[in-house]
Amino acid sequence: MVWKKTKYSGWGRVQHATAELARPERARSLKAVVETHPCPAIGNCRSYGDAALNDGGRAIDMTRMNRIIDFDAGSGVVTVEAGITIGDLAHVFAPRGWLPAVMPGTGFATVGGCIAQDVHGKNHHNEGSFGQHVLSVTLLTGDKRTVATPSRNASLFRATMGGIGQTGVIAEAKLQLKPCPGDVMMVTERRAEDWDDHIALLDGSQATYCVGWIDTTAKGAALGRGVIEEAELAAGLLPKAKPSKKIPLDAPKFALSNPVVRAFNNAYYRRVPGSGRSSVKRIDDFFFPLDKIHDWNRLYGKRGFYQFQNVVPLDQADALKAMLELIAGAGLSSPLAVLKRMGSGRAGHMSFPMEGYTLAVDFPARDAAVDLIAMLEDMTMDAGGRLYLAKDALATGPAIKAMYPEHGDWVKQVNKADPDHALETDMVRRLNLREAG
Repeated sequence: MVWKKTKYSGWGRVQHATAELARPERARSLKAVVETHPCPAIGNCRSYGDAALNDGGRAIDMTRMNRIIDFDAGSGVVTVEAGITIGDLAHVFAPRGWLPAVMPGTGFATVGGCIAQDVHGKNHHNEGSFGQHVLSVTLLTGDKRTVATPSRNASLFRATMGGIGQTGVIAEAKLQLKPCPGDVMMVTERRAEDWDDHIALLDGSQATYCVGWIDTTAKGAALGRGVIEEAELAAGLLPKAKPSKKIPLDAPKFALSNPVVRAFNNAYYRRVPGSGRSSVKRIDDFFFPLDKIHDWNRLYGKRGFYQFQNVVPLDQADALKAMLELIAGAGLSSPLAVLKRMGSGRAGHMSFPMEGYTLAVDFPARDAAVDLIAMLEDMTMDAGGRLYLAKDALATGPAIKAMYPEHGDWVKQVNKADPDHALETDMVRRLNLREAG
């Protein structure tokens, strides 16, 4: 196996690593690499921070391990290699009446990455997290090949879902897809005039898929305004695909200055009529709206950006509102901000979801943003919430361990599965996650 010295980064482009990467193409090659050079596995590096980085070490690039191994058209059960992307699964199976039960905001996420972060989607309040639809996972550690399911090697399975790749290299997974009537979406958009209206619309939604875009520059009576998007899968005439765009250069700093963001957000809010509107969209346009803009992370300039995402319990909506007030007053956020209501579904010890409200906001990488995110972290902990490791680049280890009460159980399982700590990444070391307490 050829190892190539490579510089790579998380999607936020703030943290970088230089490591030797191998790209196996067959199961036997992957097995040989794990046996001789155990190290973390990575996918398309769509986690925003340092979850996939291993600076100064080695990593296994799984993106060529992307085959469909088996599919049962009657039950919707599919077995795949871990490097296949969610977008590819949707494109292959939606026309055949099946869809991944949970899809994150990008179709470029690999199945292995979705398991490692136990990702959630716009239907979390109905379908729970990705790991709850995983029927089995095949893990490679040294010369061992272990199959874990919710009932067989159940403790290892739970430590793997949301386990940041620390229980072994995920080679294969068996997934339960959900039936879908077609490959289009019926989408309804409505304005939320302020915070209370936004929360009420999220709470009252009966739609299968529901997400809110929130204007993080709005203040005063308009604080929390945004657009609620609800959707259902449907059969119908497939809309014409939109052409892809590419960001060829890093954008200048003024491109996301506060006046520019305020003007964009105002226009984006008002593009939806006061009476609302309905439309038909392609599946990928609804689930992965930013994937049509390749390298959109370059819009934040060469310094990159941080994404802050937290979740707080339902009875802490006022605490989240206070965070939004702090964000609006700071004048640092970008147009990309999302508010959703989550259910209780989670599959692993370190899975992010809890029943409550989740807020995700992008900030250009500036010193003031680091200070702001530190304050938001403290407020999240005080509210009994938690931060999402797939998005984190700045959290502290004691805070994360306090936010995840099952962390100690996870530590026992991962240190048993990987006693030599060969699978540690920069994030794991930064947060000292492999140590209890």
